[in-house]
Order: sequence, then C-alpha cells, then structure tokens
Amino acid sequence: MVQHLKTVQHFIKDESFSGVLLFIATIAAVIVANSSLSQEYYDLWHMPLGVSLGEMTISMTLTYWINDGLMALFFLMVGLEIKREMLIGELSSVSKAAFPIVAAIGGMLIPALVYVAFNTTDPMGFGIPMATDIAFALGILMLLGKKVNPALKLFLVALAVVDDLGAVLVVATVYTNEIHAGYFLHAGIAYGLIWVLNYKGVKSLWPYLILGIALWVYIHAIGVHATIAGVLLAFAIPITSKTDEDEFIQSSKESIDIFETHKDNIPILNHHQIDALEDIAYNYDTVQNPLVKLEHQLHGFSAFFIMPLFAFSNAGVLIDLGSASAHMSVVLGIVFGLLIGKPIGIVGFTYLATKLNILKKPDDLSWSEVVAVGFLGGIGFTMSIFITALAFVDEEVIAAAKLGIFAASFIAAIIGVVLILQAAKAKAVA
Repeated sequence: MVQHLKTVQHFIKDESFSGVLLFIATIAAVIVANSSLSQEYYDLWHMPLGVSLGEMTISMTLTYWINDGLMALFFLMVGLEIKREMLIGELSSVSKAAFPIVAAIGGMLIPALVYVAFNTTDPMGFGIPMATDIAFALGILMLLGKKVNPALKLFLVALAVVDDLGAVLVVATVYTNEIHAGYFLHAGIAYGLIWVLNYKGVKSLWPYLILGIALWVYIHAIGVHATIAGVLLAFAIPITSKTDEDEFIQSSKESIDIFETHKDNIPILNHHQIDALEDIAYNYDTVQNPLVKLEHQLHGFSAFFIMPLFAFSNAGVLIDLGSASAHMSVVLGIVFGLLIGKPIGIVGFTYLATKLNILKKPDDLSWSEVVAVGFLGGIGFTMSIFITALAFVDEEVIAAAKLGIFAASFIAAIIGVVLILQAAKAKAVA
C-alpha cells in the first residue's frame, strides 16, 4: 500500500501528468458544453466579477479573470524560464541558441503566412497557429519515456522558450485593446521601482510580487494584454542568491555540529537543536536562487491548477460543423498552419541554414528527430486557444477556430509520436 502511494506521488510530480490533466480538462469542457448543462457552463464563465482600488475599478467576467489574471502568473513562469535559459541554459551562447532560435522563427513565420494565405481579407487570427503548447508536447515525450533522445527534449524545450517569447511579443504588439496612454507613466514608475529593488540587491520575492500586482493593474488599464506584466516582472527577478554556496556549507555544518553536540535522550528537541534547525532553514532559504525558487514555486500551481482551469473554461466549444463550414477559411488556416506550416518552418529553416553554413545541427540530433519536433510544434492547443480569445469576438468564429485547433493538435501529436518511435527504432538498429 505504501509503495503504491509512493508510485502515485511520483506520477503526479511527473511533468507528463500536466499534459494528461490538460487533456482531461479539455475533454470534460467539451462534454459539458455539449450537454444539458451547457447554459450553466456558459453562464458560469461569463459571470461578472469586479475589484475596486480607490477610484479605479476593474470588472471582468470570470473567464477574463482567468485569462488576464491567472494567466499572468503562467506568463511570469514563462518569463522566468526564458531568462534562465538565456543566462545559463540552452540559449546562453550563440552556438547553443542558433539552431532552436532559427527553428522557432521558421515555426512561427511559416504558419502565420499559411493562415494569412487562407484569410487574406481578415488575417487577425495569424497568431493562432504560431503557438506551441509546451505542456502537451513535453507531456507526450515524458509518456514515451526512455525511447526519446535527451537531445530531442532539449531542442524542443529551447525551441518552445523562443516560441513563447515570440507569442509574448505578438500578444503585446498586435492583440491589444484601445490604448490609454495616460497609464504608461504609472506602469513605468511601478516597473522602475521593481528594477530599483533588483539594483539594490533585494532578494526577498514579496516586494517584487507586490509591485508586480501594481504593474499588472496599470498595464491592464493601458489596454495592453495584462499577461505581459508577468513577463516584464520575470526579467527583473534577481538571479543571484543572498548567500553563496561556500558560506551555506560552512554555516550549515556549524549548525549540524551544534545540533549533534546537544543531542540527548529526551524524545523532544531542546532549544539548542531547535535554534540550529532554524539556522539551517534560514541558510536554505537564503542560498536559493530567487529566480529558480519562484519558477519552482509557480510550476506546480501553473501545471496543476492554472492550465487545467484555463483549458476547462476556454475549451468548452459547441461541436457545430455548421459554424466550422461557415468559417472554413479560418479552420483551414489554423489546421494547415499547425499541421503543415509548423514542420515546414522548423525543418525548412534549420535545414537551409545548415546548408548555407549559418549554423550547425547538434551531432546527437538526427534530421528525422527534427521532423518529429516539427510536428510536435504543431500542438498549439492552450496557447492557440488563448490567442483565439484575443483575435476574435464572434462566438461562432471562436468555436470554429477551436475545432480547427483541436483537430490539428490531435493529428500533429499522433504523427509526432509515430516519427519519434521510428527514429528511436532506427537508432536502436544502428
């Protein structure tokens, strides 16, 4: 029984569970939206909620609070990942970053052009097939286990990070409401104070988060999508810890020695041991990197609450082939953009760049695996749904777009899995 509980706990912690949970939330949303509870489902997410701060009042529907509020925390985590990868990860040097950056550019540009080709009169949905759902894509890789080449995982993560950055820029510059320039000064002051904290060496996260809320409020007031506040805040979170590693080791050893010295036969810790434990806890807290600490704290909340809730509130589309046929150009633009544009952009751009000696493909990554990643990149899903809600107002168009996203993502996932298994089999034979 104990062993079974441990197995369940390990499974829940696994990143693959995030993708599984997203899938379950999506299926549940579609079922509810097409059942006798559809009106209640619709009314719930369109229920108005408001918050007043002095003379300023922010009132939005529950769906918008999720999409603008909770998703800002998701974008904060995305921003932290981007910063970490740029400083110490797969994007920290030109040689490491070149291949995934070129792949991501192709994977964003070609799908957008494919969509525009189908929707020349109204191209506003071009950002929908540009996005890659990293949670689903990584979830699939995790489920495949050791059959997946580690280099393929690194390539997909680095590509997705650049892809996320591109999505952030598109949301910030294209999918905005009416701009209220008067709030730029307020947002600028809030963001300036955040950077003052960074400059002064403040390592505690709370001052950053409190000012981050103010930044979110003012960016929302400007008319720019408020999730951008999360990314801006992420880039100001410090990367250096309060205590260096050597100091932590020395101080912790001293505390452990004190704990051991005052060991007695009484089954309750004495005050010397309690003080020693508190010193160790303080050292543990101060040696942690603020950026990585916040990213770690947000990861579980984002993966197991924000994203499933977002999926359940946004994926509930009424399956109506009539609306899909009425807006077939939107559906085809999304389907072909994700299913054809993504792999062509990712593979085509990197292959051409290697042939022109602009960059070099990683030796431990085969071209067949690059093609597989190209199709996994076609799993737009969560980010595509997010951008759909920004690009369109008409509920029929949104419903048609979501059907296109579901169909393309499902097919892209199947093709990606088949190609990965084939590549693994070919390597095993070789």
